[in-house]
Amino acid sequence: MTKNKLSSNDNYTTPVAEHPSLEEVYEATPFSEAFWTYVNYIILNIFGWFRDFLRKTRIENRKGSAENNPPGFVPLYQSYESFYTRNVYQRIADCFNRPIGSVPGGKLDLLERVTDDYNWSFKFTGDKITKINLGSYNYLGFANNNGQIANNVINSIKTNGVATASTTQEFGTLIQHRKLESLLARFLGTEDAVAFGMGFATNALNIPSIVGKGCLILSDELNHTSLVLGSRLSCATIKVYRHNDMEHLERLLREAIVSGQSRTHRPWRKILVIVEGVYSMEGSLCKLPELIELKKKYKAYLYLDEAHSIGAMGSHGRGVVDYWKCDVNDVDILMGTFTKSFAAAGGYIAGKKELIDHIRVSSHAAAYATSMSPPVIEQIVSVLNLLIDENEEHEGRKRINQLAWNTSYFRQRLSKMGFIVYGHPHSPVVPALLYSPSKIAAFNREMLKRGVAVVTVGFPATPLVLGRVRFCLSASHTKEMLDEVLKYAEEVGDLLNMRQSKLNPKKSFHETEF
Repeated sequence: MTKNKLSSNDNYTTPVAEHPSLEEVYEATPFSEAFWTYVNYIILNIFGWFRDFLRKTRIENRKGSAENNPPGFVPLYQSYESFYTRNVYQRIADCFNRPIGSVPGGKLDLLERVTDDYNWSFKFTGDKITKINLGSYNYLGFANNNGQIANNVINSIKTNGVATASTTQEFGTLIQHRKLESLLARFLGTEDAVAFGMGFATNALNIPSIVGKGCLILSDELNHTSLVLGSRLSCATIKVYRHNDMEHLERLLREAIVSGQSRTHRPWRKILVIVEGVYSMEGSLCKLPELIELKKKYKAYLYLDEAHSIGAMGSHGRGVVDYWKCDVNDVDILMGTFTKSFAAAGGYIAGKKELIDHIRVSSHAAAYATSMSPPVIEQIVSVLNLLIDENEEHEGRKRINQLAWNTSYFRQRLSKMGFIVYGHPHSPVVPALLYSPSKIAAFNREMLKRGVAVVTVGFPATPLVLGRVRFCLSASHTKEMLDEVLKYAEEVGDLLNMRQSKLNPKKSFHETEF
């Protein structure tokens, strides 16, 4: 059971930095790592084709699902991903989708499982193993199962039930929904806000209600799948610009204004620039001041997804708008989710009242999806009340400051130890490069043996040669926990020859005092 109060970590907190940083680090991939990663994949592909041949000729039993097409029909699935899943992913499947048996706090309980057929199937042993959790988006540490917030949620079930069983536009809007939306608008500093029961659907089902045919979407190449899907569903024209490359974006904006639509050369009905606040795979921040300058210059609209930045960035926890000290009214559409910093579920869109009224009427999420569950609303409202409180000595501000300290501490020490670390110095997502699929599996397994649960990521979620471990920091982590993780990372890093940074020559943990 986890208490709602922060762990005793008072000597290791500091207010959030007042001056935002422009510095982001993307060290070049060492040639040797790129070479051996490609060789690794070539070998895996050769063995994969050979084993597929054996399966096709029935020499080897097919353990996975197979597509049996009627004669004359082309296969439904022809992508490389299906081949990759069978022959590469399956070898390291034990490193992914691990079931947990507790709340995802600073520590969590994993349900122990074993396999006797090389990861094609798993069996539970019935045991739980407790590990330090560096894999959850529990940024402010509110993922708790007792304490005042948990009590508020339980009491709300007694009075309001567990579900509305109706859509927002029919009978699914309660007083609690309006209270949440009003409090959210107050927290963000916008005229109005609307909440939805699912974060992914907030993007996928609302972008089509904002833009359509004759509109142009300019999307960052690293935008989340939900943004990509929403853009495609809108039937608008989509152009992708290089990640955080403002010169490329301006060139596309200029061409769009000068040339108009491709066939008719008529002016675009709308131009919408879509970005994320914190990019969860790279640990980078959007360049919001430059984006606002460009959108004003070319009269475009700006859609900002704050899923990973709301609560986690800025001195007041109001996301990258707060971090960059920008005017919230300069961002036309603010989107965010409650699944990370709020330890709840769902998402929101905030902005001008006219925009929110339009979304309430025209959004597929409002018309066809069940509205947010009352206990989930209570969780979010309880967290919002803590974050709105401006007192530095109270819990909300303490958690924001604790996350900021943990982020700076962990990032700086990991970098100084010689790991190749990506992203922004103030981002709570800390990717360290592993490169090859063999290291992706080995790092994950070796850290788990030492009592640390981490998330390792590879193709197709990353480029082929840029596999990585993604450390996710939380206000619930103590300095002792982070020190333990860093010491184990040093040990495993040496085992896998990971500490190859040329910007930060390799040092031991004890040589990198903060």
